[in-house]
This record gives sequence, structure tokens and C-alpha cells, in this order.
Amino acid sequence: MLAGPKPRIISFLSATPEDDKGAMLVNLAASLARTGHEVVAVDACEDDYGIAARLGADYGSSLLDVARQECGLNQVIHAVPQGFGVAQLSGGRLGFANKDDTRRLAKTFDVLAQQTGIVLVDASFGVRDQFPLPVLATADIVVQVSSKANSITNAYGLIKRMSQHLGKRPFGILVTGASEVEAKVVYDNMAAACSKYLAVQLTSLGSVPADEYLQRAARLGRAVVDAFPLAGASVAFRRLAGRFALNTIPDFGRTGGATHLGS
Repeated sequence: MLAGPKPRIISFLSATPEDDKGAMLVNLAASLARTGHEVVAVDACEDDYGIAARLGADYGSSLLDVARQECGLNQVIHAVPQGFGVAQLSGGRLGFANKDDTRRLAKTFDVLAQQTGIVLVDASFGVRDQFPLPVLATADIVVQVSSKANSITNAYGLIKRMSQHLGKRPFGILVTGASEVEAKVVYDNMAAACSKYLAVQLTSLGSVPADEYLQRAARLGRAVVDAFPLAGASVAFRRLAGRFALNTIPDFGRTGGATHLGS
């Protein structure tokens, strides 16, 4: 009790186009921030279009530089107009880091997590079938998927690959660009297949509908919940924020339980 609340770390992977994943992370982070939570989004992508690049925060130092004691932690967290902080894990240089760098980076990330209420990680499960930091494999893992057949196939393949390398553990599923009815069909089919063929349990985290106001808000450089609060996507993100907030959803990354939180 004296230790205070445990920080929430959520690793996000996606089987949707990069722009869809970026829009989801920006709007989820903004929605969480509007509920009073301190939120930092960490760009841990291996490609050049993670959340930092999307928000124009892919400049300057990274957490790897903090680990090397080249700058302070406060110097790598950039406040964005949407109401949350953004930091780069390594600025794409993790492949050049040695074991000492990686160990120090893990400690630096832990410090960041302890100082922040919720850490949303724009993650990659790399070509070496591992996350850039071990803690991301033990954190909550959410896979974003759409209702399109190729997205569902890719999401299943990603879950299969992770389960083979991480061992048996549950995953969260977030369906975007789909109605509640479509999202339930996607989740139910994926949950059945993962249970039958992979012995993997999934947790439904709900859905976000296709909404033109998402693109309009992005062009304005704002979150949809701020620019168009009555839009269908805004309603969905507010609902998601309530579920992702501390102590309000099951710790599906560690308990092994499967709970359907869909609408």
C-alpha cells in the first residue's frame, strides 16, 4: 500500500496500416490525458513512422541517450498539443547498442514508467521475434485489427508468432474501423481460432468505428475528442479511455484470464 499504484505499461502492435495505428494511439493517449491521467507515448518502432514521427516529435535525444547519461529524462519527453508526452526509445539506433546500453535503457524505461501514470508503447515485435525491451513482453499487449480479411489474417499470424516465442499468455484485441457488430464478429472468430489452435486467450477491448472526423481532427493537429467531441469515434475513445485507465480493466497481460469487455 505504501508503494503507491503500479505504473501501467501497454504495448501496442497493429495489423492495420501505419496511419490507422498512429491515429488510434494519438486519440487514445489524448482521451486518457483528458481523464486526468499523466500519459507518455513511447515510440519503440523499428520503422520510420511511429507516433513520434506522426506528431513531429522525432527529433533530438531519446531514452537511449538518457541511458548513456548524455542528457536528462525531462529533455527527451516532448509535450504535444493533444495533451500528453512523447518520447523515442532509441531513435532507431537500438540495433547499434551493446548489452550495457540495453541494460541501462531498460532501467531508464523503468524510471520513466514509475514517474508516469500510463505508458503507451508504439511497439514492434521485430524480425528477431522479440521486443526491444524485455519489459514490453511482460506488459499488457494489445493487437489492433480491422474487419478486413488480410488484417485479421495478419493479426492471427502475429499472435501465433508471439505465443511461440513468449510462451502462453493472453492478448488484448482492439478492433478499429468497424461497427460494434462487425467488431464482435471479428473478436469472436479470432478468440475461437486462437483458443482452438494456439491455446491462447484473448480479451476484447471494444472497437472504434470508421469516422471521417478522425481525419478532420488529424488535419487540424488535434485529437478527435477535443475537436469533435460528439463524433462517433470520440464516444468510442472516451469509452476506451475508461477501460484503459489504471485499475479499471483486468491485467490481461499477467493474469492469464480472458474477459470480454466489448460493447
